[in-house]
Amino acid sequence: MDAIAKSVESSAAEAVVQKQLDAYNARDIETFMACWAEEARIYEFPNRLLADGAAEIRARHMVRFQEPDLFGHLVSRMSVGNRVIDREVVTRNFPEGKGRVDVIGIYELAGKKIAQAWFIMGSPVLEG
Repeated sequence: MDAIAKSVESSAAEAVVQKQLDAYNARDIETFMACWAEEARIYEFPNRLLADGAAEIRARHMVRFQEPDLFGHLVSRMSVGNRVIDREVVTRNFPEGKGRVDVIGIYELAGKKIAQAWFIMGSPVLEG
């Protein structure tokens, strides 16, 4: 694959990852799930399986989308081919209260869908 083809592939992959982040922030489960492959998997980096398949990913995010302060702020993004790496600061409603957590998301796409994702989570910092 030449450099131009790789650049086009990276741009397409970034567009899918941005669409799922926008849907995450809008708590739009249907648009969010449209970005994920039916057999997609989510891991806590490096290999702790958190969700296996679209049904588990949907169930996990239906709960998450109930949080009133949920928001993922994109800090930076880079990509190579079908892999996209985001650094985000995510506002969440933790059991201890509202707070923020640094997150690195690593997405691997197959076609126009996210096939696998790994997340590296920082420690939550509570507000107030």
